[in-house]
Amino acid sequence: MSTLGTLFAALVFAAAAVPALAQNYPAKPVRIIVPFAPGGGSDFIGRFIAQRLTDSFGKQVIVENKPGAGGVLGIEQGVKSAPDGYTLVLIASSYTVNPAIYKLSFDPVGDITPIIQLSQGPLLVVVRPSLPAKNLKELIALAKSKPGQINFASSGQGSVIHLATELFDTMAGVKMNHIPYKGTGPALTDTIGGQTDVFFSSTATAMPHVQAGKLRALAVTTAKRIPALPDVPTVAEAGVPGYDVVLWHGLIGPKGMPKEIVARVNAEAMKALKLKETAQQLQNDGVAPAGGTPEEFGATIKKEIAMWRKVVTDAGVKVE
Repeated sequence: MSTLGTLFAALVFAAAAVPALAQNYPAKPVRIIVPFAPGGGSDFIGRFIAQRLTDSFGKQVIVENKPGAGGVLGIEQGVKSAPDGYTLVLIASSYTVNPAIYKLSFDPVGDITPIIQLSQGPLLVVVRPSLPAKNLKELIALAKSKPGQINFASSGQGSVIHLATELFDTMAGVKMNHIPYKGTGPALTDTIGGQTDVFFSSTATAMPHVQAGKLRALAVTTAKRIPALPDVPTVAEAGVPGYDVVLWHGLIGPKGMPKEIVARVNAEAMKALKLKETAQQLQNDGVAPAGGTPEEFGATIKKEIAMWRKVVTDAGVKVE
């Protein structure tokens, strides 16, 4: 056979092999790298989807926790793995913050294959009950009357919570004073204790304290209200039009994953997200099912990376 004929035969074989590969996928266990410590919200979502995919694939889907550097270490390992569909990575919305904060060894858009957004939920804007602000408009008025004197807590310098609050400051035309903590727990504790005034908390963490009267909820950061707190308005409704910050989780893989495998994982995850019990289980963690196409998830990642870069620049945020 001529060289041209051999090349043509090889191309035909390769083209036929991809659908066959997808059809037989997975032929062995799949791992999902969760780049955070066990026990948190990301770990919960990772194990939740791993169990659903195990059931639908008939092959074990294993979670590997690889925490470090705000999730960057585990993500780096995942995106540099073979793009064969056997290593997936669970990412959180902090993924889109990291490019503005850390020097990454990979392109956060070009070196990944988006697969599906799994969850979505708001931050809850809470204040200490003794703060003289019964709603968001009153908080804005108070912050304007006392520039730099209202203290807001965050889970760490350069965290999503920090940047979501800086974005609020910019859009509301106020300047609150940032008090960074090492994690959500101590930030929440000090807001309850009155050492800080305002905290943009994950819903699941703050809700029990709101219900107990230890914190006052002023708004949710998403564009729509949430079923768990139907009387709490959105930030946009309550005085800052256009404000919309979503906490989410999703699955990605390394660049170059076969489209057929991406479509298979997306389809099986979508089936799991549509189950009634999925919404019930996720609601316990303060989030709701998301879903959608790989292209939609990719567009969200790209848009949010640009948004957080601007927030970091405008607010002059620096991480030591």
